[in-house]
Amino acid sequence: MDPYLLGLRLEGRLVVVVGGGAVAFRRVPALLDAGAEVLLVSPKVAASLEDLAAAGRIRWEARGYRPGDCAGAWLVCACTDDPAVNAAVAAAAEAQRTWYVRADDAGASAAWTPAAGRAGDVRLGVLSVDPKRGDPRHSAAIRDALLADLQSGRVSARHGRRHPAGVAIIGGGPGDPGLITVRGRQLLAEADVVLTDRLAPRSLLDELRDDVEIIDAGKIPYGRAMAQEHINAALVSHAQAGRFVARLKGGDPFVFGRGAEEVLACLRAGVPVTVVPGVTSAVGVPASAWVPVTHRGVAQEFHVVSVHVAPGDERSTVNWELLGGSSGTLVLLMAVERIGAVADELLRYGRSPDTPVSVIADGTLPTQRTINSTLEQVESRIAEEGVRPPAIVVVGNVVSVAVEITELMRHVTA
Repeated sequence: MDPYLLGLRLEGRLVVVVGGGAVAFRRVPALLDAGAEVLLVSPKVAASLEDLAAAGRIRWEARGYRPGDCAGAWLVCACTDDPAVNAAVAAAAEAQRTWYVRADDAGASAAWTPAAGRAGDVRLGVLSVDPKRGDPRHSAAIRDALLADLQSGRVSARHGRRHPAGVAIIGGGPGDPGLITVRGRQLLAEADVVLTDRLAPRSLLDELRDDVEIIDAGKIPYGRAMAQEHINAALVSHAQAGRFVARLKGGDPFVFGRGAEEVLACLRAGVPVTVVPGVTSAVGVPASAWVPVTHRGVAQEFHVVSVHVAPGDERSTVNWELLGGSSGTLVLLMAVERIGAVADELLRYGRSPDTPVSVIADGTLPTQRTINSTLEQVESRIAEEGVRPPAIVVVGNVVSVAVEITELMRHVTA
């Protein structure tokens, strides 16, 4: 007979898990996410399960199964590597009319655990209807394919009764469209109107439906730019007209992205707004070039600095004396045009002329390139190589770690 599918609401209800190995390691976190009160019975458990017990998230009885352990349970999971123990657990649950799952024998289970996943507010589960011939890997593959479509926006419930309202400020990541978050991509697919930045992953726009209105809100350095007040007004006016608006930004909206200004503009106009964090270029771009912003024994702090105005400019609020005297990593954004003044200031306040510097242009994109230099020579190197924005400049000894990683990778074959 085909199974009858249900979604169990386990909040505050007892679930007994017998066995502490790999299956329990996978099942227990999902049970906790559902709000279950988990009793784990096993002489030994995986390290992460022991950690959950130490934190008071689950109750662990460090012993073998005993009759009566299933009493009061709403659901029982028999996950040991001993079929006889699993059979005894199942029999006890059956006798008290409690649903149970046997990890070692789907055919002997009263319930089956689906290959499950989540995309936004959708919880998806896939079951093979024949437990004796069904292949769990087949169910998992179908689950993965469906989740990928939901997460990418190729499958969308845009015309459902719960169509989003207001504005979503979405961090698109450092450039590679694959680095936008799942939530960001889902909301982008739901949008009626999209206001996009110059550094946002614009290739994602080609996946949107033809009826989506796309507004170019890019700001070109030293060139054309849509004023911030006009961007704010567009967000508010489209949302007040009943459209769901996605504001697609590069990096993270709250890291030199003026995202908070847009949130305030929406809220002051009474427009509901949500923010989706993104991978900031300050960390994502160095990582794409194998530069760790921190490394044990090398740097235990890093500073992210916007150099949209040069040192010494009355508008600058950066404490260059502090940064020059620090041994931490400096990640400089919008610094290419003013790198000479920055280098002079850092040298003036104590940084060594030989401090390694990495300049990463077009980070995470197919055109990415990296130039390594020293603090004393970086200005001339940037000029020689013709580096133009967008580029991230990393100053500090962590650049030497990246050089070592790159060299070792030359000798490693895929």
